[in-house]
Amino acid sequence: MSAAAPDFGRTLAGHGLALRRAQPDTLQVNVGKRCNQACHHCHVDAGPKRTERMAPETVARVLALLEASPTLATLDVTGGAPELHPQFRELVAGGAALGRRVIDRCNLTVLLEPGQEDTADFLAAHEAAIVASLPCYEVENVDRQRGRGVHAKSLEALARLNALGYGRSDGRLRLDLVYNPLGPSLPPDQAELEARYRHELDARHGVAFDRLLALANLPIARFAAELAREGRHDAYLALLAHHFNPATVPGLMCRHLVSVAWDGTLHDCDFDQMLGLPLGAGPRTIFELEDVTALAGAAIATGPHCFGCTAGAGSSCGGALAPGAAS
Repeated sequence: MSAAAPDFGRTLAGHGLALRRAQPDTLQVNVGKRCNQACHHCHVDAGPKRTERMAPETVARVLALLEASPTLATLDVTGGAPELHPQFRELVAGGAALGRRVIDRCNLTVLLEPGQEDTADFLAAHEAAIVASLPCYEVENVDRQRGRGVHAKSLEALARLNALGYGRSDGRLRLDLVYNPLGPSLPPDQAELEARYRHELDARHGVAFDRLLALANLPIARFAAELAREGRHDAYLALLAHHFNPATVPGLMCRHLVSVAWDGTLHDCDFDQMLGLPLGAGPRTIFELEDVTALAGAAIATGPHCFGCTAGAGSSCGGALAPGAAS
C-alpha cells in the first residue's frame, strides 16, 4: 500500500509561505495531445494516436484574450507536438502580429515530418522562440527515452535551425534546449550541465544554442505509471519533498502564467492541466475570462506533484529557479 503523499500546502505554511498568482505575463496554450513521438517521461501522455485538439473557436478566443490583456507579453504554445495542429500557424502568426513574444515548445523531430518541411522557416519568419527537447547529448540516452533514431533526427533539426540563424547568440532567433533526467532523480546543476552540452554539441556536431533549461520529471501521467510499475513512486515523491527549497517559490511558473487546455479549460500550470485541476480561484474556461488581470492575487491549486517544481534548484518552464542550490 502506498504511503501517504507529502502535503505541499502544509510544507508551504511551515515555511511561512502562501502561493498566489502575481500579475500574469504569459499565456501558455496546449493545442492538443497528438505527437509524432511517445516519450517515456511525457506528462501529457501525448502520442501519434491521440486525437484531442483545440477547436478553431478556442484558438480565436486565445488570440482575443491575448489582445485584451496588455500584461500578457508571451504566448507559449505547447502540445503534443503543437506544429501538428491545423491552426498552429494561425496562432503563431496572430500572436506575433499582436506584438507578443511567441514560444514554440518543439520536440525537434517534428520539423522533419512530411508536411512540416517549411515549419522552421515559418517560425524564423515570425521570430518565434524555440524551446526544444533534447534530454541528453549522448545517442543512447536520447533514444532510450524518446525512441530509436530520435537523437540523429534531433541533431539534423538543430543544424537546420542553426542555418536559419537560431541559437547564434544575437537574441533575435532564440533557441533553448531542455534537459530532463532519465529516471527518478533531480537534475544536476544547470550551469554546469549547460557548459557540458555546449562543448559536446559543438565539438561533435557543430551545433549551437542559447540556453539549457534543466527540468525535473514530475510524477504524473506516463512517468508516474512507470514509477508505480517499478515500485519507485513513493520514494521519488519523498525525494522531491525532502529537497523542498523555499527559495524557488517566488519564481514558480504558476505565479506568472495562465494555462489553457486544448478544450479551453483554465489551469494554474501545464501539470495541473494534465491532472484535471482547475484554477485555484477564478473562471473555469477561457470563454469566461475577459482579461487576465482579474486573476492577479488569486489562490493557486496545488498537490504533491508541486514538490517537483520546488525541489533542489527548482524546475519551471524557464529552467532552474534557484541556480546553485543544492540538489
